[in-house]
Amino acid sequence: MSRLTAPLRNGDAVHVVAASSAFDDPEALSQGLEVLSRWGLQTDPTGIPRRRWGYLAGEDHERRNDLYPVPAAPLLACARGGWGAARLLEQPIHWRPGWLLGFSDVTALLLARFSAGLDGSIHGPLLSTLAAEPDWSQQRLKDLLFGQPLPDLQGISWASGTARGPLIAANLTVASHLLGSPHMPGLSGAILILEDVGESPYRIDRMLTHWRLTGALHKLSGLGFGRFSGCEDEEDSDGFACAEVLQERSLDLGIPVVADLPLGHGPGGNAALPIGREACLDGDRGQLRLIETTAPPRQQSNQKEW
Repeated sequence: MSRLTAPLRNGDAVHVVAASSAFDDPEALSQGLEVLSRWGLQTDPTGIPRRRWGYLAGEDHERRNDLYPVPAAPLLACARGGWGAARLLEQPIHWRPGWLLGFSDVTALLLARFSAGLDGSIHGPLLSTLAAEPDWSQQRLKDLLFGQPLPDLQGISWASGTARGPLIAANLTVASHLLGSPHMPGLSGAILILEDVGESPYRIDRMLTHWRLTGALHKLSGLGFGRFSGCEDEEDSDGFACAEVLQERSLDLGIPVVADLPLGHGPGGNAALPIGREACLDGDRGQLRLIETTAPPRQQSNQKEW
């Protein structure tokens, strides 16, 4: 991985990336930008892309070009999820240093960027969800971006033991469709945190079975689960609950497993996590702790680093 991304400073610019589905609520994006503006970052509410190409926020080349703002910005904040980010990976992306923020469908870009050797990918709130995040979640993201230490995340222990390794957080569905591609980072020794929304238990079973068949889960040092919102099948009262599927597909791996970590879709907060940074998963206490969180600040210079 390249050198750690330097913390943001007051006055740094934010650029909006609309890499996925089209959106019909620019007000939510404006509110997200207002949060970042209150943190001292330069935002431009008039710069929100208003493109539409079918169900996508513009044609592939338009959405890919959002990753190359002129002038360059040290923070690229993704507008929303949905679908479409993985399509951008069909053509080479010339990643730039800096921060890339998002989750859900943006998982495709976060993992591909990390797989290409760059630090700075944050699995965290989208612009369209940031204003609705609880105070602790907003503060956590601010602290991460500005180089402050982050508190541990508390979950529920499912399997004991302690694991240490690079942290990878992802949406299960999106990451499943990257398996076997060059855009999936190496998982050997990693701590993997998964979340999802709107998937029936049998679909989660199918995806996790695919991960097991590829051997991907068996390479991990630790496994965590965030929120799986709307993932119960209310029409099949005799079927497995989502938690039962997650447990059955993970507890025989012989590694620490922690569930109910506060991240993902739905209410309760989406804790920002820096992909690739060193972390510790404590299966005895049910905690996720970041070990490697900050880099030295950028040096003042007459030349732009970004």
